[in-house]
Amino acid sequence: MRILGGVAASLSLFAAAAAAQPAVEQPATYIHAGALLDRPGQAPRGPSTLIVRNGRIEAVESGFAAPPQGASLIDLKDQFVLPGLIDMHVHLFSDDDKARERMEEINRDIEDNLLIAVDNARRTLEAGFTTVRDLGSEARSITSLRDAINAGTIPGPTVVPAARMVSITGGHGDSTNGVNRDAARAAAERATNLCDGPDDCRRAVRAQIGAGAEVIKFAATGGVLSNVSGGLGRHMTDAEMSAIVETAHELGRKVAVHAHGKAGIDAALQAGVDSIEHGTYVDAGSIALFKKTGAYLTPTMLAPRAALAQARSGVLPPAILPKAEDAAAAAFANHKAAIAAGVKIAFGTDTGVSAHGDNAQEFALMVEAGMSPNEAIKAATVNAADLLGRADRLGTLEPGKDADIIAVAKSPLADVTELERPTFVMKRGAPIKVDGRRQPFPPEG
Repeated sequence: MRILGGVAASLSLFAAAAAAQPAVEQPATYIHAGALLDRPGQAPRGPSTLIVRNGRIEAVESGFAAPPQGASLIDLKDQFVLPGLIDMHVHLFSDDDKARERMEEINRDIEDNLLIAVDNARRTLEAGFTTVRDLGSEARSITSLRDAINAGTIPGPTVVPAARMVSITGGHGDSTNGVNRDAARAAAERATNLCDGPDDCRRAVRAQIGAGAEVIKFAATGGVLSNVSGGLGRHMTDAEMSAIVETAHELGRKVAVHAHGKAGIDAALQAGVDSIEHGTYVDAGSIALFKKTGAYLTPTMLAPRAALAQARSGVLPPAILPKAEDAAAAAFANHKAAIAAGVKIAFGTDTGVSAHGDNAQEFALMVEAGMSPNEAIKAATVNAADLLGRADRLGTLEPGKDADIIAVAKSPLADVTELERPTFVMKRGAPIKVDGRRQPFPPEG
């Protein structure tokens, strides 16, 4: 015991000494920006200098400040610079080739899907999205991907994972739907996310958090892409929704809700959720609840169009087509009404339904639905950071915040589709794309 005690004491002293050592200060990087949208939603600045050190923004200065000796310079004098974008609804483990994914599903193991996700993460980052909220992937897989990205082992956006979506048995999120009994039996053994009744739903939430979830997602309604008929109506009871929200909030997690049908949307809002994903059938009553509760709507406008095209082409199961038809027909007009009414909007795409790397195509749809380009950008920066609970580090380019920075050739305030073509991407001070070209990873030097 004395030996163990001595080792523990030595380790404690070593840890204290290490903590007392000052962090090694890296040389600064100076970024000259021709125009700078440092606070989306406000007017952009003219020529400016961002000073980056140790992965954070150290200062923002007007004009083109001369870098001191030892500092590096990134010249974006002819570029429009803004914060890294945040997509609040992605599925990094989804294969863009839906026919191949469906045919090979039974042949793939976790390792195969992880390699697909690694490539999807890289493409997402290079598209200018430096942070994403992954709203439904196998827990061990998504947390492994998150941790490897955070460690600098592989390139990708900062990942905020939900693990598996909490769902009722037979609902959207039950992977046993529509498969043979042997496959269903195997899937059921892993189904920690399924619950029936409030106590069981508390267990399901705790299971996802125990597996590494940083946000909880549950299905309040049916879903387009679940292989089961039954439409897009409400699934959970008031008691089940309240149990999920209370448990998640008690454990420090926000709650995102998959919801299409009005009854499910309204019940979830009344339960106190933080965001509604999709919100296909929002109406005036739903809008009033959004305003009352302060919840965000994440419209995912790309998703219904992509799902409908895939369903019509036959690459998805037959049960999906009528649901895709209904959702695509209703979503845009209802989203437009919610935007006009002043519902808080967070940017999200449901990428994984649409193709990874095409996330920025959502901006044009948001503008078509009535948002100004600056409001749409704010939804993908300031609003998204607020919904994540990370406004102290993300969303604007201010001293002390993460150096997540992108640039485009021309002002996206004049043409929001410029965001589909980022010329420069930096994540936490590391250049990922410069002059439209991929940079070495890990970064040299």
